[in-house]
Amino acid sequence: MRGEPSCPKCGGRVRAPGLFSDAWQCDVHGTVHPLQPVIPPSVEALEVVVHRTKVPVWMPWPLPVGWLFTGVASAGDDRSGGRATAVACTGPGPLGGMGELILVAEELGVGLGARYAGIDGPDPGPYMNVEKPPQAKVLAAGRPTPLWHVSGTPDDRAVFAGEALGLWLWAVVWPEQSGLLMYDELVLADLRDAGAEVELVPCGALSPRLLET
Repeated sequence: MRGEPSCPKCGGRVRAPGLFSDAWQCDVHGTVHPLQPVIPPSVEALEVVVHRTKVPVWMPWPLPVGWLFTGVASAGDDRSGGRATAVACTGPGPLGGMGELILVAEELGVGLGARYAGIDGPDPGPYMNVEKPPQAKVLAAGRPTPLWHVSGTPDDRAVFAGEALGLWLWAVVWPEQSGLLMYDELVLADLRDAGAEVELVPCGALSPRLLET
């Protein structure tokens, strides 16, 4: 597990702001919002991200039966605040076996969602056919939110994306058939608005998906 910030787009090393630049820099992607080190899931870890972020922290709430919160990641620094968040949940898949879900909220161009989706980013627009009806819908912060299937992703996952509260919302699901979860109209809460309810989130072991590069 890395103990230092990394590039949200590729997982590579980043250089901190210094004499020649006032922004974090990746050798491949230039100026980026650094992905902070992922720490084991706990209510305290969630609260740290919730308090510093400028974007939603989406979680299915209530969680589907048997599902647990299995990690959170955030891109951004103390000066800019969180510009992307990723929340991982793990539980029984709709067709048996274990399923995993990562929900990403991010500003345009951050690239964290595309990294988990396994596509060249930074944004899902080129991979979505919004001329067609959306393939899934969620209720995000009380608003019906259409999500479109994202094409060109690896075969082991299903990816959906759309816009919620003026920001990208990605849903990345493993294995691919667990994408059926997204057809049940999940209810997503922005944990910034949850207050003391955050303390009730059931925690599991850290999802290795959050550490993938």
